[in-house]
Amino acid sequence: MGLRILHLHLHGLIRSNNLELGRDPDTGGQTQYVLELVKSLANTSEVESVDLVTRLIKDKKVKNIYSEPDEFIELGARIRRFQFGPEKYLRKELLWPYLDQLIETLTDFYGRSENRLDWIHAHYADAGYVGVRLSKILNVPLVFTSHSLGREKKRKLLESGLNIKQIEKTYFISKRIQAEEEALEESAVVVASTKQEIEHQYSDYYSFNSSKATVIPPGVDHKKFHHIHSTTETSDIDQLVQPFLINSSKPPLLAISRAVRRKNIPSLVEAYGKSEKLKKSTNLILILGCRESLSKLDSQQREVFQQIFEIVDKYNLYGKVAYPKKHESSQVPSMYRWAASRGGVFVNPALTEPFGLTLLEAAACGLPMVATDDGGPRDIKSKCENGILTDVTDLNTLKNNLENAFLSKNQWKLWSRNGIEAVTRHFTWGNHVRSYLLNLSKNNHQLSDVYSSGIKFSCLKGNSSLIKPHSSKTS
Repeated sequence: MGLRILHLHLHGLIRSNNLELGRDPDTGGQTQYVLELVKSLANTSEVESVDLVTRLIKDKKVKNIYSEPDEFIELGARIRRFQFGPEKYLRKELLWPYLDQLIETLTDFYGRSENRLDWIHAHYADAGYVGVRLSKILNVPLVFTSHSLGREKKRKLLESGLNIKQIEKTYFISKRIQAEEEALEESAVVVASTKQEIEHQYSDYYSFNSSKATVIPPGVDHKKFHHIHSTTETSDIDQLVQPFLINSSKPPLLAISRAVRRKNIPSLVEAYGKSEKLKKSTNLILILGCRESLSKLDSQQREVFQQIFEIVDKYNLYGKVAYPKKHESSQVPSMYRWAASRGGVFVNPALTEPFGLTLLEAAACGLPMVATDDGGPRDIKSKCENGILTDVTDLNTLKNNLENAFLSKNQWKLWSRNGIEAVTRHFTWGNHVRSYLLNLSKNNHQLSDVYSSGIKFSCLKGNSSLIKPHSSKTS
């Protein structure tokens, strides 16, 4: 028998396909990463089963699928939903009072011999809180991935002008930081996406032990994200943006993110508005999730959109900026290819960026980047050499670097080719899962010898899969 792994992803709306990315502040890249990791693990011979545990939600404001206790992902992988707290959907900061209820439920469920586990992987602080306690009760080792860290968020919020009382009231930041400290103390493995996370973010925690930490960059689904586009998908994206634009054939500046403060989209619009060159020769395309109306968004999303609308009005950007209300997640790969076919650039102006999976997706589709000089983009730039890093807090610097991205067609072509080649070489889910399982095996003495021989054999044969080990536990 192979490994049985439990992934805890407690917030955000997650389902087996067609993720509602950008629907709200909690449904972003982390959701996609967790789902892709679960799928990739289930497709390896070393893994018998993967459970993705999340919250069961009964709320007219969300899809019925989120109220289904079990959802099949693919052979060996499923989503298990458990109710804790009220039935309605809650943002992640409001889940803390109900986590002990989930721990009781999961202890009962996974304490049964037929549901035995070999590893628990907790994603984000709330899952870390649950994972630590479940790990101790069941005597199962813990993996922790923060995705973002409370101390870094607190620092950024203080810099933005919020006081500590506001931060505590909105984000329960002390509770989050304490949960992160516990998870770092108790985990056997800490998975980070970049060196910067380990050196400058995790290192701020008293409980952090760098010997537990490993950098494993996320992969890209190369079946979806590639540089070969069709006229049909180009036409689909044209129809999406044309109602906003006077001339949709201009090279686009494409941004895809959630409408949250950290993503810093209003600054991008401001920099664009200040540039006569960009306004004359490019369009700005903002894909910021789906919305019915501003009144139905949460306060943070509403604030971001209001800022964008005011800046568009301030610089009279009508006919130059597109911000569609709705799109399908299946259209996102086409958006990258559509932008690349027009000689465009992908822009990530986030104030902080733990990794930036969208940058890899864009690169795989041949779309160069202008990105924040922080975290993940630094690692991606060092491997891909496919664009420009910039200080996004300085509007003039941001404006100048956006202009510089269009100075040379030859430079654009080089960036495009570099991105396609480097993502194919460095950022695959096969690589990610091999590193992931190897790090688990190093922390499991019973599996160590089997995995070591498997790795050696695979290298000799040029095979991407490992030899299937016996489980570390008996049922």
